[in-house]
Amino acid sequence: MATVNLSDYKPLNITNADEFSIGIVFSEWNDFVTYNLRDAALEILQKEGVKSENIKLFPVPGAFELNYASMQLCKERKYDAVISIGCVIRGETPHFDYVCSAVAQGIKDCNILTDTPTIFCVLTDDTKEQSIARSGGDLGNKGIEAAVTALRMIDFKKNLSDKKGNIGFGHS
Repeated sequence: MATVNLSDYKPLNITNADEFSIGIVFSEWNDFVTYNLRDAALEILQKEGVKSENIKLFPVPGAFELNYASMQLCKERKYDAVISIGCVIRGETPHFDYVCSAVAQGIKDCNILTDTPTIFCVLTDDTKEQSIARSGGDLGNKGIEAAVTALRMIDFKKNLSDKKGNIGFGHS
């Protein structure tokens, strides 16, 4: 389990981010966490030059519904990437395990069955405090990491289709 802030943001300096279109699906369950993740992702995308009008937000009731909404956005083929944001906090029953597994598999399916990178930004923590720490607290904000990952995966896909073979923003 992470005990340090892994969300230090280093600008990517993307030259064509204004052309990107990104869908963000976020769970309203545990909104004290998911709204922080969503807002951090939005901030980074806009800092990197993605136009506000090219970022579409799609609220869903809970983490389990992320799968359906994300897959529908992927099937539309209107988005260069989809970011799926949720938070599942362990309770007293096995419900946590079922939901976490299903959501992980669903987001994986979006990546395998469609041509749209789908980013997994679902916190699966044991306690409310752990979720708060990872959504803007002591351990950073996973929404930042999700936005950076989305941008890097868009670049990866564009470089593959351009057959440049030079993948990344100066990363090797």
